[in-house]
Amino acid sequence: MSIKAAFAIPFAKYVQKKVYRWAKNPIATQHCVFENLISEAKYTAFGRDHDFKNIHNYEDFKKHVPVVDYEGLRAYVDRVVEGESNVLWKGKPLYFAKTSGTTSGAKYIPITKESMPTHIKSARNALLMYIAQTGDASFVDGKMIFLQGSPILEDKNGINLGRLSGIVAHYVPKYLLKNRLPSWETNIIEDWDTKVNAIVEETVNEDMTVISGIPSWVQMYFEKLHEKTGKTVSEIFPKFNFFIYGGVNFEPYKKKFETLIGKKIDYIELYPASEGFIAFQDTITEKGMLLQLDSGIFYEFIPANEFYDENPTRISLKDVELGVNYVIILNTTAGLWGYNIGDTVEFTSLDPYRIRVTGRIKHFISAFGEHVIGKEVEQALKDATEGTDVVINEFTVAPQVNPTEGLPYHQWFIEFDKAPTDLEAFAQKVDTAMQKQNIYYLDLIEGKILRTLKISKVAKGGFHEYMKSIGKFGGQNKIPQLADNRKIADVLEKFVL
Repeated sequence: MSIKAAFAIPFAKYVQKKVYRWAKNPIATQHCVFENLISEAKYTAFGRDHDFKNIHNYEDFKKHVPVVDYEGLRAYVDRVVEGESNVLWKGKPLYFAKTSGTTSGAKYIPITKESMPTHIKSARNALLMYIAQTGDASFVDGKMIFLQGSPILEDKNGINLGRLSGIVAHYVPKYLLKNRLPSWETNIIEDWDTKVNAIVEETVNEDMTVISGIPSWVQMYFEKLHEKTGKTVSEIFPKFNFFIYGGVNFEPYKKKFETLIGKKIDYIELYPASEGFIAFQDTITEKGMLLQLDSGIFYEFIPANEFYDENPTRISLKDVELGVNYVIILNTTAGLWGYNIGDTVEFTSLDPYRIRVTGRIKHFISAFGEHVIGKEVEQALKDATEGTDVVINEFTVAPQVNPTEGLPYHQWFIEFDKAPTDLEAFAQKVDTAMQKQNIYYLDLIEGKILRTLKISKVAKGGFHEYMKSIGKFGGQNKIPQLADNRKIADVLEKFVL
């Protein structure tokens, strides 16, 4: 064991104690964050417009600050983008994280000198918590790869602009720089196919111990490694023992990953967003990710089934319950206020507070009042493939409201790595699992409003071709796993076998 690995273990134990200190005092921790946010932003343009000087508690806050999305804050963000100071947060941001929006076009999410360190610290702590739990720090001596966007930043009125993953690439600790891949020259390649091929060439003969990224794009990297060598990932990288991921639910990818890797490994889930680092998996033995309560974010929650009501319930952490699907609302040291990032979560534990991401509030199917959500379609696929050799690469679901004949149905577009021998029987298994997941869906099937779902087999590589066709191939881009319209489905039809 190297000196670096030996030092990492006691340091990890120290950090673990610090993390659980605030995790065991969650309400007091959030109260401190809340008071700091209001105090620091009192004299910003937003603070003056929303009378922060008269906000003394959470009830006051709800009266003064509405829940909004990007469009609701856009007038303020545009002022920041134009170079104005003290608008949403004191001073000017260090960066804008550029993300793509559906109705807003490009979105510019501010990252400040107060919020930037929380992104780095949380990612670091996720690794340290793994070391503290397992007592294994040997991976720090090997090479690490983080599949991410280009680190090249643009200038936007004196403020650096780029993808979050590209911004974070500038903050890799010095003690990890020698271990980190890919090289700068490879990392700045924009074309994703070219970039992954270059990463394969750079890493295939290296001692890789940690690999991180969005599962769909890491899977592409693994497949290219296999094409080049004919070997499993574990044969190429014998010391590779855990994978760090975020952005999507890993379950639909897990079986394919284990086939490509060739052995069982540990998986660590992160919940980073441009708006803030929200949670990470603090233990490999418990479900859910530890909500980051001391990272400059004050959290609010709205039950998802009330979100579009005129006066939905809006609560802070102390009033959440297990098993309820909530829209998560952020208030941050980057100057986001009452901000709906569009994600839905549920709590898997209240001591400490752990969450799992259940989907997107706008990603659901309710063409007939069924309100199917991401968690349900993922679970249905998991149930249907359990105990089989069926392996799924990618999928998405959309309603078919006006079929040429027969009743409407849900259409599942699935790209199989290993398809079932009887597709109709498999579709029935998925449908049965869906009926167990969602009582409204069951009622619609039994009431003969809907017929059972239909699976359309997508050609190998079809989802990648779809992403290329819409200009969102690679990086941090993800395919929605369900939609209430056929915008994605109608394009995917051309890739159906």
